[in-house]
Amino acid sequence: VQFVESGGGLVQPGGSLRLSCEASGFSLDYYVVGWFRQAPAKEREGVSYISKDGDKHYSDAVKGRFTISRDNDKYTGYLQMNSVIPEDTAVYYCAAMIDFGDRDLRTLHPSDFNLWGQGTQVAVSS
Repeated sequence: VQFVESGGGLVQPGGSLRLSCEASGFSLDYYVVGWFRQAPAKEREGVSYISKDGDKHYSDAVKGRFTISRDNDKYTGYLQMNSVIPEDTAVYYCAAMIDFGDRDLRTLHPSDFNLWGQGTQVAVSS
């Protein structure tokens, strides 16, 4: 049971990247999929979440620029990053937690998630 992330790299300010995380050994159908990031010397922070029913939440830092999505048939979650800025530089992680339908996405915390990818580096620089 694992996540495999891909899509990170170096991008110029104003550019775009699409991160992917593919689940191996389990189906995403009944999980919340979340994206988190951690910059050097900072705590891991939630970026975006998507419920099993497709409800979405974004942090204020990325709202309007990032789009989360999922394709359960492909066991894959995505994070489309547009109009990136240097402050988006971080290691990005995807994660999953079982979706019982009883949690407000706005209240989720990294400790709620029990399945994690290995992380992919995103660097925004000219």
